[in-house]
Amino acid sequence: MTIPEFWQLIDASKTAAAGDQTAQADFLSEQLAALEPAQIIEFECRLRENLREADDFNIMAALKIMDGYVSDASYLYFRAWLVGQGQTVFQNALRDADSLAQVAKEPYQDFENLLYVATEAFGRRTGQREEDETFPRDVAVSRGLDYDLGAETKGEDWREEQLPKLLPRLWKKFSS
Repeated sequence: MTIPEFWQLIDASKTAAAGDQTAQADFLSEQLAALEPAQIIEFECRLRENLREADDFNIMAALKIMDGYVSDASYLYFRAWLVGQGQTVFQNALRDADSLAQVAKEPYQDFENLLYVATEAFGRRTGQREEDETFPRDVAVSRGLDYDLGAETKGEDWREEQLPKLLPRLWKKFSS
């Protein structure tokens, strides 16, 4: 799966779901299940590449402003939400995390289900019920694409008192 194919699928899922993340995840799983297993694995790898690309202190600061705290899990699910918003929102946020003020809503944004669509689709496509080393997650990790370990957060770290100036539009929208 090429980078443009990945984003076309994400963008189509967002449009089809009309804001319903469960529907978006279901749409992705259905679309992926119709592909060859190797393409499903490539989707997982592209997803993980994007999750790692979004591992940036400014993205983390955006989460901190919107939700009030950052944990390993909330940060991962927030980056999954960011990918699920589509290529334009994703790339704009990487250039300027404050651009998320235009799309983010309360309550906190996460899209944990996005992390499971390739595994679910792979199981449906292959008929395998038990995960093994052929499943997308394991293949991606074997390629060095573990979103939990081995990635280094990009950019400059921040202190809480810097947030109003770092991301002023988000601060204005979410700090009351």
